[in-house]
Amino acid sequence: MPEENRQFLLRLGGMSRMEQALVSLMSQQEIREWVLKYSSGYQELMAYYRCAMMSVETKFNVLTEALSLRYDRNPIEAVRTRMKSPESIVEKIRRRGFPLTVESIEENIHDIAGVRVICAFPSDIYKLSEMFLRQDDITLLERKDYFENPKPNGYRSLHLVLEVDVYQRTGKYTVPLELQIRTIAMDFWATLEHTLRYKVPERVPEEISDELHLTANDISALDQRMQRIHDQVEGIEDSQAHPIVFPPR
Repeated sequence: MPEENRQFLLRLGGMSRMEQALVSLMSQQEIREWVLKYSSGYQELMAYYRCAMMSVETKFNVLTEALSLRYDRNPIEAVRTRMKSPESIVEKIRRRGFPLTVESIEENIHDIAGVRVICAFPSDIYKLSEMFLRQDDITLLERKDYFENPKPNGYRSLHLVLEVDVYQRTGKYTVPLELQIRTIAMDFWATLEHTLRYKVPERVPEEISDELHLTANDISALDQRMQRIHDQVEGIEDSQAHPIVFPPR
């Protein structure tokens, strides 16, 4: 186990000397299990993140139900959640040069909890984000529009860093969370791109990076073509719609 990980765990939650001695002898897997089971400060913080994640997921499930009743299609194809692992949290906070403490994690890492919403068309993304952000227990901290400004690898999505109100027995807490909204096609690309890069973590060969970038551009073009077809179909439906006429009394 890297020494930085061990020191991180030694500083979590104010352990006794006996506990510190035990941690110093643990393997990485044993320490991970210890963090998940016994570190009260860390566990309490992670519980807040899980509650925030569940709250946002529930909000989108409610939107799904409301939109399904109002329209002939639901723009939300799927809602997924994820929590960063202890190892990922340690790696990120070390890389950014912050202290390895629970307080530092809370103050400096805003994407421990994440929710991803998958839509059919690019226009759905902005409509959903507008509806979601109208809720008064959600605060927008940061907006990253990778549709307007794609990442160097071609990735396109809307990322929102939020503050979510979480209500616990002891009161209300405000918890950061990252919300990603992207299309089905771009989600397919991003999932495979992540898998491929995970297999070669040091450095992806340039020819593969170039091919991935071209593929991302192709998928973006496909999204735009499907958006145009969708708009044309919607226009045909509107032109053929007949108003409901009630008989005279």
